[in-house]
Amino acid sequence: MSDLGDWFRSIPFITRYWFAASIALPLIGKLGLVNPVNLILWPENFLHRFQIWRPITSTFYFPVGPKTGFLYLVNLYFLYQYSTRLETGAFDGRPADYVFMLLFNWICIVITGIIMNMQLLMIPLIMSVLYVWSQLNRDTIVSFWFGTRFKACYLPWVILGFNFIISGAVVDELIGNLVGHLYYFLMFKYPLDLGGRSFLSTPQFLYRWFPNRRGGVSGFGVPPASARRVEDEQAGVGRRHNWGQGFRLGD
Repeated sequence: MSDLGDWFRSIPFITRYWFAASIALPLIGKLGLVNPVNLILWPENFLHRFQIWRPITSTFYFPVGPKTGFLYLVNLYFLYQYSTRLETGAFDGRPADYVFMLLFNWICIVITGIIMNMQLLMIPLIMSVLYVWSQLNRDTIVSFWFGTRFKACYLPWVILGFNFIISGAVVDELIGNLVGHLYYFLMFKYPLDLGGRSFLSTPQFLYRWFPNRRGGVSGFGVPPASARRVEDEQAGVGRRHNWGQGFRLGD
């Protein structure tokens, strides 16, 4: 148990609590401590009955059963891997910026969920984070199952196809990819690579709640020049990252 506790405490702060909540709420629903109907996003109840907790609980809850257990574990693995890699990589030492990215993606997903009458938001948010990582490390070579190797920029679409095979649906994955692309485009691509207006910036109150820090584990893969310029501007001259050369899924 001490080894498990040490491993859990080694998870980066934001990812740790997201990961824990994504285990706790499905477990609470599975044990019947809370009726799962009260944990999912019913737009009618949220908008007209003021059940304001539903967008939050539907982000962490997933119905675990014989037909959904494998899909849940796979996405829990993606949450741990890619949220950790972003938090200790491109957003290393900048927790406020990472929280802002999660909040922006989450708000977009909640709005989409209300419009499309979605009940579960866990997979879209996880996929949006995975998409951002894949774009910041787009030239990194990743290894998927059965020995397939390809650039990280294709990973979200490979996973979309994989989830379609095991679950028969791709709406959640597609929404996550589109929201992740929206954040990446507005934060990096449009203002820095295309010279457009900057539409996104982290609110100051998040910096007060999550102050920048120095140190930590360096990132994975090579971000685009635009991402490196953003880090230089926010962290100051002299900061360097030791970016890796790729990884194998599951290592």
